[in-house]
Amino acid sequence: MIHSKHSLRVRYAETDPMKYVYYGNYATYFELGRVELFRSIGISYDEIEKQGIWLPVSDYKIKYLKPALYDQKLEIHTYMRKIPGVRIEFEYEIYNEEGIKITEASTTLFFLNAETNKVIKCPDFLMKLIEENWEEKAL
Repeated sequence: MIHSKHSLRVRYAETDPMKYVYYGNYATYFELGRVELFRSIGISYDEIEKQGIWLPVSDYKIKYLKPALYDQKLEIHTYMRKIPGVRIEFEYEIYNEEGIKITEASTTLFFLNAETNKVIKCPDFLMKLIEENWEEKAL
């Protein structure tokens, strides 16, 4: 398993008239979580793209447990629990500043060769970093 955490403060522009985070903004929060997870294992998302790999989202599931509110500090936990093949799966949990879990989500992305537009397996350069950073879950 690989796990990373990233914090952010909810900006006014991300909220609806009730000052709840607008539901569409959660996808951006999860993208931030993925980017930071990659950075935590030693590669930027930009570097992955420069290697000719795109990562389109093919599946997105979310469960809202409680609202995130304007000016709250949120902590996004991002997990990779499976070694990727042609797909890479991420799970997310968002906690508010009281430490209460307010959101659970998952996304599935696939590896796409940017030049050929063909689905490929996880490239070796990325698999090596994943394997070097993989931690077995404690039982």
